[in-house]
Amino acid sequence: MAIVTIHQAKTHFSKLIQRALAGEEIIVAKGKEPVARIVPIPEAQKTRTLGGAKGIVKYISSDFDDSLEEFPDALG
Repeated sequence: MAIVTIHQAKTHFSKLIQRALAGEEIIVAKGKEPVARIVPIPEAQKTRTLGGAKGIVKYISSDFDDSLEEFPDALG
């Protein structure tokens, strides 16, 4: 558990969010009085799994990865 002041929370908010997402409890204090807690919402802690789009892509053209020589502007 970490206790930070309101000023520290404003200054380092994105870092504190990352710490909360990693499981750390962040308490925000006004002076020495705790007034708030930064915690992740459960939906934000979901992790991606490989193969999550399986079955969504139905068809990829057989020439998908062919050379783009016929499109000279695309070659840069």
